[in-house]
Amino acid sequence: MEMYTMSQVETLSGIKSHTLRVWEKRYDLLKPERSTSNIRYYSDAEVRKLLNIKILLNNGYRISTIDNLSEKDFHAQVLDIGSEFSDKFEDDVNRLIISMLELDEAVFNEIFKKNVLSNGLLSTFTNLIYPFLNQVGMLWSTNKTIPSQEHFMSNLIRQKIIAEIDDITISDENAPKIIMFLSEKEDHEIGLLLAYLIAKKMGFRVYYLGQNVPLNNIQQIAKMTGAKIVFSVFTASKGEKYFKNFKQISDNNDTLYLVSGNYNVDFLSNNIKYLSNPQEFIDQIDKLFIKSSI
Repeated sequence: MEMYTMSQVETLSGIKSHTLRVWEKRYDLLKPERSTSNIRYYSDAEVRKLLNIKILLNNGYRISTIDNLSEKDFHAQVLDIGSEFSDKFEDDVNRLIISMLELDEAVFNEIFKKNVLSNGLLSTFTNLIYPFLNQVGMLWSTNKTIPSQEHFMSNLIRQKIIAEIDDITISDENAPKIIMFLSEKEDHEIGLLLAYLIAKKMGFRVYYLGQNVPLNNIQQIAKMTGAKIVFSVFTASKGEKYFKNFKQISDNNDTLYLVSGNYNVDFLSNNIKYLSNPQEFIDQIDKLFIKSSI
């Protein structure tokens, strides 16, 4: 049985620790245990129940009403909500977290297919998968995730993204070009793969370099390909020296660098734009696509 700290539970559920403590005092919903040093920790069952409570709250239930539901009625109400086709991505984010905790690939596939059917592929990745990854800390390093479940889920998502990328025809040489890479000592590839899928689906010719690419190689690749856009995601901590070097390289050419993640915004410039989410990435490259097509 896995045990979760208050910090992990707050990250997974999005519910503040203060609220959790209030609920524990007023209602009979949650029963965390305590270590010998009197620190709260939560079981798998408690975390799953909390995520289901959040689904009910999102659908109009009051916490006092939920507290009075029998165990049977509680699960019945959650199942009824889950059986409906809904545009409430937050509910499915919570269900994805539960499927991650339970290592349940079938539930993951069910949620993914339902969302692609009702909302489309890009919407599924930008409004469901990205918020899920961000909430559980799998995009940026937060040290609050649970390694075994994280690797299980990240590999399922990686498989989906790569399969979708492979199904899209490569754009011809006249299409706008973009280079994508992760710098040295960067291992979290999902955010970059998601950007790859978006750009390829929007008609870009993508040069995907993958992980651990030396920064000094990027200018050379840009010259070889004629790409005027470079995209990278930062997760690992880096010192000012790296960001100064990154800025210096970008200032020495007419390539536009789009960055996301844990990039130090003190080192932005006219050639470096920070993007905080997939929609900003879509908006930015959409403008560049139109400009390059004129």
